[in-house]
Amino acid sequence: MKYKITKFKNQIPFGIILLFLIVLFGIFLNSVSKILSFFWITGIIFGFILQRSRFCFTSAIRDPYLIGNTTLTKAVLIALAITTIGFTAIKYGAYLHGEIIPGQDYITPISFATVLGGILFGIGMVLAGGCASGILMRTGEGFQMQMIALIFFIIGSLWGAHDFEWWEAVFITNGKTIFLPDLFGWVGSLILQLILILVLYIIADKWEEKKNQDS
Repeated sequence: MKYKITKFKNQIPFGIILLFLIVLFGIFLNSVSKILSFFWITGIIFGFILQRSRFCFTSAIRDPYLIGNTTLTKAVLIALAITTIGFTAIKYGAYLHGEIIPGQDYITPISFATVLGGILFGIGMVLAGGCASGILMRTGEGFQMQMIALIFFIIGSLWGAHDFEWWEAVFITNGKTIFLPDLFGWVGSLILQLILILVLYIIADKWEEKKNQDS
């Protein structure tokens, strides 16, 4: 029985052309605004790292249940721990100097809209095979299902933006705003969150060990 060997085209020339276009467009953006060129460069770097690492929040939540692998789950937890320390330092520094604490505008009340949105988004990202970053990454790779998901992602975002005032008036404004430093202090909040992340990390690690033993 003869097997047909598929020869893949050399993609190096395409890569060189693409790199040239990226640099050229970056130079153009820099002539318009330096901040645009910065966003362009960081976006390219972030996209490259995301694609090569296959980092995906959906996989971090889905894989433990489907295949028992918690590698991405633990990676996300480590990332959360690092960002928790970093953002706490930034916010606490502003607090000590009597400055406006950055990011406070994004602290919104917890309400029915939060729960419903989390459930709908969770179901949607599992069916679509990725979260926002994962869908963008796989769309760039040519996956057709993610292209369709991206279209409906945009439609859903526009629909949500259109009806947001209703959700805000009916549910969000009636919810309770919770800022952990107000309840436990800055140090207490940091310790509490790191402990919770550590507990989740241990659970994820034990879960993978159990799944490997069962298989």
